[in-house]
Amino acid sequence: MFATYNRCAMRILLVKTSSLGDVIHNLPVVTDVRLVFPAAAIDWVIEESFAEIPALHPGVQRVIPMALRRWRKALSKADTWQAMRAFYAALRSTPYDAIIDTQGLLKSALVTRLAKLSNAPLLSPLTHHTRAGFNFDSAREPCAAWFYNTPLFVAKEQHAVVRNRLLAAAALGYTVTAQVSAQSYGVVPPQLPASLIADDRVLLFTATSRDDKLWPEPHWQALGCALAARGLRCLLPSGNAIEQARAQRLAQVIPGAEALPALSLRELAAYCGAARFVVGVDTGLVHLAAALGRPTVALFCASNPALTGVLAGRAAVNLGTQGMPPTVAEVLAIVKTWI
Repeated sequence: MFATYNRCAMRILLVKTSSLGDVIHNLPVVTDVRLVFPAAAIDWVIEESFAEIPALHPGVQRVIPMALRRWRKALSKADTWQAMRAFYAALRSTPYDAIIDTQGLLKSALVTRLAKLSNAPLLSPLTHHTRAGFNFDSAREPCAAWFYNTPLFVAKEQHAVVRNRLLAAAALGYTVTAQVSAQSYGVVPPQLPASLIADDRVLLFTATSRDDKLWPEPHWQALGCALAARGLRCLLPSGNAIEQARAQRLAQVIPGAEALPALSLRELAAYCGAARFVVGVDTGLVHLAAALGRPTVALFCASNPALTGVLAGRAAVNLGTQGMPPTVAEVLAIVKTWI
């Protein structure tokens, strides 16, 4: 798959700050880099609310959380500026041989520019210490390319996982040839307590960030009742009050279903890792389930799965597309093979 440079102890910083699905799509980069450079030390800058995700990959040495979303709402407070100074100090505390921004936004490019490049002699195939990111033609925000000394072209009409892997490979001088599987994500799930593990439990992720991505509630009712009739117990995670209300309504209709309390990402990862299978709308948690190797059906109602769908091997299935949500029958046709 890759040429391996066993003695190249590079220090590499990955910049992918948000959102949850985008963060998960970046995990295979860590796996690739560690295969090529087993001695590399890899750090990751990320929004604080998603910091638990890269920490699940044993190839990530240090997670550097930032709180841009919170800071910009409280710029008049002294605590905000103190936290920003602490983040800057953490970001600058380690000099890196390569800093790679796979997000391609102005905010991520600025972090890439603020991070510290090493001036030590290179002990790797790199020709120079690099700040790499997408170039003007391939970044989501083209002006981000101004902040890199190594802007690279990666065609946009590819899945996000593929784009991330190609960018890192070009920045570090190796070639990506392998297909993506659950093993590519390298995530080690936390363990649920033994009392919560059962073969009959399935996760239904009914919530997402946009209303147009939601699957109709009657569809969830029909799916849940069909699964219950086959002896399965549906668990319904949720976050905010609106999501919790939906989960509770569904739990009242679906026999044996349970609306779970609010959980951390680490706790949700544990539930995903123990689930019989997972069905969910276009949300980062569905990508997390697929990355953990669980059989997963992702339901698309308002976006294109070719670019951001679940990508983790044969047990990760995308159904529907923009303007054409999947039917209950289509979902049941997939999951019945896992029952």
